[in-house]
Amino acid sequence: MADKVHCIRKTLRLMPEEAKILAKKACDNGMNEAEYIRLLISQKPNDYPEVRKILKELINEVNRIGININQIVFNNNAGLYSKEDKTQLIAYMRKLNQKVDEAVVKIGNQ
Repeated sequence: MADKVHCIRKTLRLMPEEAKILAKKACDNGMNEAEYIRLLISQKPNDYPEVRKILKELINEVNRIGININQIVFNNNAGLYSKEDKTQLIAYMRKLNQKVDEAVVKIGNQ
């Protein structure tokens, strides 16, 4: 338990502009400044709030597209599949690939 307590105090000097940037980034990520600095020190890319937000948006988009694909598959299994369904399925798959590519680019730029 003692390892989990923050017991060492460090003093940090920043320029006014740096202090504003730190405060804004911490606030934008729903953290206080000390939590945000600890996050940056840990160097765990999966923990970065920006990456988590991008991945959450991607998961939500994949879920929405998945629902539409499931409806098309249901129609196919019921014998109601049409050329329009095939066109929609291709469009959904392209959209899915585009969203994944966008997330990869955004995460790569973090």
